[in-house]
Amino acid sequence: MRIAGSAQVPFAPERTYELMQDPAVLVRAIPGCESLEKTGEDEYRMKMKVLLASISGAFEGQVRLADQAPPSSFRMVVEGSGKIGFLKGDGVLTLTMKDGGTEVAYEGEAQIGGTMAAVGQRLIDTTARMLIKRFFGKLAAEGE
Repeated sequence: MRIAGSAQVPFAPERTYELMQDPAVLVRAIPGCESLEKTGEDEYRMKMKVLLASISGAFEGQVRLADQAPPSSFRMVVEGSGKIGFLKGDGVLTLTMKDGGTEVAYEGEAQIGGTMAAVGQRLIDTTARMLIKRFFGKLAAEGE
């Protein structure tokens, strides 16, 4: 599944980049995230709960940040699994100054398997867009 889009946040790229690298901020901003703990240089262990239609479950996985070019871009690689399936994602986030804030463009690929994949692509796409919108809304509130 391909994921692409952009979101606007109300602060400078430097501040946005800093917030998106802070595990404490990300735990509060990522919907369903319960913990994000550092396990190595730019690597984290993540625990989260996923709710997709009538399916829900706990996930554990890893998040790795790579190809960092502060404050303009970085790559995020995510892998997780739980009783309801698995998720693997790889995407690039690009930060650009726009209208007195920052436009964060994102583009990547995600693979979903297991019971989650059975709910259908359209529902997964809609849920992914909703979660991304919620993430950027919470991120904007963190920077205030």
